[in-house]
Amino acid sequence: MSSKGGGTALTRRNYRLSSDTDKPRATGIVNEKLLSDYLHHVFPSAKQGPAVASLRKPLGFQDLGAHLERLLSEGEPTEDRDQPAEGRLGPQPVVLDHTSGFEGLLFVDDDLLGVIGHSNFSSIRATTCVYKGKWAYEVLISSQGLMQIGWCTLNCRFNQEEGVGDTPDSYAYDGNRVRKWNVTTTNYGKSWAAGDIVSCLIDLDEGTITFCLNGQCLGTAFTSIKMGPGVAYFPAISLSFKESVAFNFGSRPLRYPVEGYLPLQNPPAADLMKAHKLLGYIKNVLSTAIDTQEERLVEKDCAVWRLHGEPTVLITLAHIFNHFAPLMCKVYLVEDVLMNFLLGILEGGGSVDEHPLIQHLLDLFWLLMEDYEVNECLKQLMMSLLRAYRFSPIIPDLGFQIHYLRLTTAILHHEKSRKYLLNNVLFDVLRSVVFFYIKTPLRVKEAGLEELIPTTWWPTHFDKEGKDEREPKDESADERLRRRAYERGCQRLKKRIEVVEELQVQILRLLLNNKDKTTGEASRYIFLNKFRKFLQENASNRGHPTALCPPEYMVCFLHRLITAVRACWDEGNRKSPGSVGSEEAYVPPQLFYNGKVDYFDLQRLGGLLSHLKKTLKDDLASKANIIIDPAEIQATSMDDLDEDEESGAAQRPFGAAAMGGALARPSWLSSPTLGRANRFLSTAAVSLMTPRRPLAQPEKVKVRTLTVEQRTEEDIEGSHGNNGLLLGRPLEEPDQPIADKSLLEIVDGIVMMYNLSVHQQLGKMVVVSDDVHEYAVALKDTEEKIARCPARRPDILEELQKSQKVFAEKLNHLSRRLAWINATIYSKEKMLDVYWLLCVCIRTIEHADNTGSLFAFAPEFYLNVAMNAYSALKNYFSPANSMEELPGYEETLTQLAAILAKHFADPRIVGTDIKDSLMQALASYVCYPQSLRAVERIPEEQRVAMMRNLLAPYEQRPWAQTNWILVRLWRGCGFGYRYTRLPHLLKTKPEDANLPSLQKPCPSLLLQRHMAELLSMDKDMAASFLNSVLNQLNWAFSEFIGMIQEIQQAAERPERNFVDTRQLKVCATCFDLSVSLLRVLEMTVTLVPEIFLDWSRPSAELLLRRLAQLLNQVLNRVTAEKNLFDRVVNLRLPGLESVDHYPILVAVTGILVRILVDGDRQGTSRAASVLLSDPCFQLHSIQHLLGEGGESSGSSAAVTSSARPVIGSLGSSVAPPIPAATGNAGSSERKHFSLHAYTDYISEEEKQKVELMLAFLTEESKQAAASTAPTSEEDLCPICYAHSISAIFKPCSHKSCKACINQHLMNNKDCFFCKATITGVEDYSKPANS
Repeated sequence: MSSKGGGTALTRRNYRLSSDTDKPRATGIVNEKLLSDYLHHVFPSAKQGPAVASLRKPLGFQDLGAHLERLLSEGEPTEDRDQPAEGRLGPQPVVLDHTSGFEGLLFVDDDLLGVIGHSNFSSIRATTCVYKGKWAYEVLISSQGLMQIGWCTLNCRFNQEEGVGDTPDSYAYDGNRVRKWNVTTTNYGKSWAAGDIVSCLIDLDEGTITFCLNGQCLGTAFTSIKMGPGVAYFPAISLSFKESVAFNFGSRPLRYPVEGYLPLQNPPAADLMKAHKLLGYIKNVLSTAIDTQEERLVEKDCAVWRLHGEPTVLITLAHIFNHFAPLMCKVYLVEDVLMNFLLGILEGGGSVDEHPLIQHLLDLFWLLMEDYEVNECLKQLMMSLLRAYRFSPIIPDLGFQIHYLRLTTAILHHEKSRKYLLNNVLFDVLRSVVFFYIKTPLRVKEAGLEELIPTTWWPTHFDKEGKDEREPKDESADERLRRRAYERGCQRLKKRIEVVEELQVQILRLLLNNKDKTTGEASRYIFLNKFRKFLQENASNRGHPTALCPPEYMVCFLHRLITAVRACWDEGNRKSPGSVGSEEAYVPPQLFYNGKVDYFDLQRLGGLLSHLKKTLKDDLASKANIIIDPAEIQATSMDDLDEDEESGAAQRPFGAAAMGGALARPSWLSSPTLGRANRFLSTAAVSLMTPRRPLAQPEKVKVRTLTVEQRTEEDIEGSHGNNGLLLGRPLEEPDQPIADKSLLEIVDGIVMMYNLSVHQQLGKMVVVSDDVHEYAVALKDTEEKIARCPARRPDILEELQKSQKVFAEKLNHLSRRLAWINATIYSKEKMLDVYWLLCVCIRTIEHADNTGSLFAFAPEFYLNVAMNAYSALKNYFSPANSMEELPGYEETLTQLAAILAKHFADPRIVGTDIKDSLMQALASYVCYPQSLRAVERIPEEQRVAMMRNLLAPYEQRPWAQTNWILVRLWRGCGFGYRYTRLPHLLKTKPEDANLPSLQKPCPSLLLQRHMAELLSMDKDMAASFLNSVLNQLNWAFSEFIGMIQEIQQAAERPERNFVDTRQLKVCATCFDLSVSLLRVLEMTVTLVPEIFLDWSRPSAELLLRRLAQLLNQVLNRVTAEKNLFDRVVNLRLPGLESVDHYPILVAVTGILVRILVDGDRQGTSRAASVLLSDPCFQLHSIQHLLGEGGESSGSSAAVTSSARPVIGSLGSSVAPPIPAATGNAGSSERKHFSLHAYTDYISEEEKQKVELMLAFLTEESKQAAASTAPTSEEDLCPICYAHSISAIFKPCSHKSCKACINQHLMNNKDCFFCKATITGVEDYSKPANS
């Protein structure tokens, strides 16, 4: 069946009554004279005026056909519409040349007018050229990237580097770079944006080419272009990857026609004239009533016309529609005639419900037109409306957008039309999501925002860290007035945008109607199935950007859908008082495992669905009464095995093996209106490709019960004894009605949509606010420089004033644009939508968690959305809206804290990505005071369990984030650990002051207490935890030293060939890890010192010796004179900003002070003896902390005389020149690091403790040197040669010191020497007689 009206072979319905031939003199309806008057009134002849009305021939229905034919042929153009006009060559209609006129890879739409670039720089031209006269065509810009649009001759040869405008006989305009191109390039025109229309005009009489943007002429671009015999110009475009446009050569009315210029494609003049005449006749019918009592015609208002089934009127209309219906299948006529007529009906204003005429006209269409004609007409009408809505210019009152949305709403009010459009057009042919998008104007002036927001404002007061103060105390009266005027302008703008948003919600409310069952399935269930398929296409095509719905559309669609769904939900809740209100909405866990909802292979918390159905089939049977057929499990397993092979073969189109499966046709293209394309153009392989693999595989039986398209209302809502989507309710789930089950699935889809692309888009739009902040800081800085500029330097003053003007103009533009973005994306209402979504996810996760092992079936995206929505509320919507103002904010924070605390180490969750996300979210959560307090408010049992999971050994798990969490709980309590930023970085501006690592310290004494209790009571856990921390510290610091050796060697090379930035970043990360591990050790030794100092605990002595060994190594490496660490720090390499003496030395000092000064006498003496007995100990490393450098004393030399020479200046013996250390707390000439230099960071009490520690160690080292007897080499441990032999192994009787054997036995049970298994270790003392 053809869907194009004109060339159809279908016969039309015969509406003529049988009485027309049987009774020629009587109509059987009304008086013959009255009928004749009526028909002459409806079909007036242009040749007969009112004066000759009495002389005209009587007219009846039997003569009406011929009369109408005669009227329509009057004044009809004689020339054939397809006849070539002078100055033009080529076929009609004009389309893109997809057979030979292209270069590169391209997607071309079904109508051969839309195109998407799919390679570096693709080019394509049209099928028609011009050589004489004035011609025009329009290009609808769908994406604002790199494109060159214009004209070229047949001689132009394009490639992947050169396109339109890069060859001698081609001319182009590039609104991305704001230039014109003809081999060379110069500045021209204005920048374009998505949604703009470019008019390309060529005058081959004068030899000029001109471009217009949205109807505004940009000036003549080229003059004296090449003309003459053999020279003809084709419309052409070159575009880069993913860029898309749609051409209008005249198949539709030009949006901005230019007088004197003809469209390349002839308008259908004859059809246009007929359509306007027929429309006039229809208007006459609508405005004329027959008064049979008075036997006269009565004029009436068209708006009150009703389709009452009057035979005279119906037969008259049937004759008109016999000619009118085929014309309404043509896009040009629909857009120019029908759409404008319907828009005119709504021009009076008022609500759409006040204009019932459109409903009656649509009834008339369905009654008097063939179904295929109505279908095509509605499809073309919606396409025209969508195009008009998307590409209309933005004016202050958004009048154009409101106009088109009102007509769309009126059409969708009609039940039969709505269901046809839902079933076949809105999601299948059109990108109907565009109707819910409000585009952001990039050009503020053209959008009229200057009139709407005449006064601009931006923050001018900033704190030390560069953040703007929300309530500056010293705001001047002028600034206050400006701010308030700006806020009033923003409110005016917001109110206008809310009108559009309300219309968009009305459209969705119509699509969500579940009561319109008189003409088949209710609209909501059609919408639900189409919406699910839309999500499936976007979820399965995430690797193909051209196949995705643009995220900016998704954001608006999500907010309107939330508003509409909540309204429907609450409406149902009022009718069923026992059900759950939308403010308490959640998705029941049954949806995740009963197979009624398809999640398109999205990852579940417990892994793949096929795996879960096998491993948890018994739990499904016992808890949810769901039996899994073993045959289905087997089929699923085989399907998993075949998937790779099958996808590789099925997705690769025939004849396109060279390009692989990635180039299969996407179903959701970025063309302006169409969502489908069936041509993929490639000069490398083939020009036509087969459609991509269907999403559902009919040849395989999968676990899914029904495909999306097959589901009915009964499958979704259920019926007697059938729970529909809620089949398999677990015992833990309350048996109460929630809401319509269809709404539950839509809410589930909304959560999925947020996860697919909405969150990323919310993050992208924040950049405008960041730009305002940056320019405001720059403007303030410039104004301060102007105030300080000396009068003798007018040149500098002039430059500063120029900068000031540029910054102020940019801020004026950005502040108005920010007002638009705040109204459309970051308003209070949008914030409440995201908050509602967060609460839905939290409740859904809690309900799923209650099901025990079935929690593994929950999709990962619920946890992702919970974390991301919280992040968006905290980071994206401020400072315009504060999270603290949200209802139930603190309780929600606590609920989310409980989820993060419980599930970051949940064994039911297996995905490494989601585990990492949970860990990172918890790490961020404890950085902010409010969210940390929320963690402290969760039940004590959960807090203790969280701390137990954090204290698990670090091996074989992502320990860095765990360590970071513990550090944040301690930060603010440690030695010199009260800083937000490191001292030497204070003068530099942070890249992002909102980073969790740059928040002020907020330690948690409560969680520290839990940690202390756990480590104190569970000795085995304490030993394994600390052993793993010491292992990781050893690894991290060793890696760091190895890397800075490489960096130093690179720095000393004559060619200055430095290492790459990635290695520098890894080096800095190892340093940061070393510092954070040292802080965790400081935290442990402060909270639970007995782990190291109570030697009745089995591992205490060993842990203390290992700790002393690592501390000495760190101190020696960092404090040695002119050492490697000093040299690399003083290079001040980008990427190594965090590497400095202060953080690592202060962390080490904190541990030493705790074990040597703050403990009891027995503990400090034990710690001192272990520290001094370590062969790496050097007293001058401790002296270095207070800046008391110099040669080691004799006593310290005596202590270390037997040690191997492991400390010293590493690398080259000649140090490179050390630049002045910028930003350090000490002077640039200082020789030594000194804690005395950091008075703002280290208290007097802390300094006194360091001095006490130094005095204590000095005294202890002297005593140790005096009491140490010479030891022969035979008595030294053969492993470390540092300690005397003090242990003997059983049964092999080999010997070593206790430190070596204890450390060895933690990882290995074999003897050092003979590899025999050691069964025991006994103390050994040398016999007195030997």
